[in-house]
Amino acid sequence: MALSKEALKAANALKSIARNEQIKAYIQQSGDLYPLLLRAAKRFVAGETRNEGIGKAKELLSKGYGVSLEYIGENTRNIEDCTEAKNEFMTLINDLGKQQKEETISLDLSHIGLSIDTDLALNHLQQLANEAQKYGHTVMISMEESTKTDQILDLYKKTTLAYPNVGLTIQAHLYRSEEDIRELLNYPGKIRLVKGAYQESSEISIPRSKALNERYLNLINTIADANHPLSVATHDNGLIEDLVQRELFNRTHVEYEMLYGVRPDLLRMLKQQGAHARVYLTYGSEWYLYLCHRLAEYPPNIYTVIADMVNPSELESNIY
Repeated sequence: MALSKEALKAANALKSIARNEQIKAYIQQSGDLYPLLLRAAKRFVAGETRNEGIGKAKELLSKGYGVSLEYIGENTRNIEDCTEAKNEFMTLINDLGKQQKEETISLDLSHIGLSIDTDLALNHLQQLANEAQKYGHTVMISMEESTKTDQILDLYKKTTLAYPNVGLTIQAHLYRSEEDIRELLNYPGKIRLVKGAYQESSEISIPRSKALNERYLNLINTIADANHPLSVATHDNGLIEDLVQRELFNRTHVEYEMLYGVRPDLLRMLKQQGAHARVYLTYGSEWYLYLCHRLAEYPPNIYTVIADMVNPSELESNIY
């Protein structure tokens, strides 16, 4: 679904706000704003703690959904924080594994070392992949800004041949993605296909448009027709209707994945029709960045967030 000119401006502004460290610090230190925005964020985030994340995951699992659970964070700037994040993911893998096998752990490589040293990130990723393999978990690498794409692809390729339980996210809006996918089909890991959330130059990316939707569908067909493990990650109703008509959800190697709190009605409908339905669920203190991105992806969510601030009991209506 293409955004209107006004919505696109709002989306770009929200993305800029998300990256503004001064605004973030102000909110985190505000005794009034912090709890108010956290209340709104709970529509999209399980909570600030691992126990809250796993608790919400158990609730979704009991209803027949798969989960993709992430400890929020990115662009970690020192080794100690990267190691702390890796250790949190390690504990998450074990705690979730005690509850449920064969689920997904998602992460940004810049959260565990990519912004400091690629060898550090590789070492941490392989430790996590090895631990996840014990429980049959998938470790799904998220895609980040295009300046990191080559590094992320390199670390993925070095890991997934030894640990086929490691998958990778690809952004359809980048022109390079078609060629990247053709190469990735030679590797065993699951591919999660998204449209792309980062602001990128028009020289390397396609804006939200009918052309991007067509490209997304073509890339989905390429992956699915190769019988390669695939996660279709979109909330676009038109795209999903098209994929349902093609009976894509009947294929055992294809799943639908949607962000927690975003179009639960649509994912519930897909599950009822027999699709493999997965909820992408996050927790952690870095929820501010995550909330801004959710609003940027669909600016009308701002109205919902305002309502949640005023009447948090309405959150209970967000039922899967």
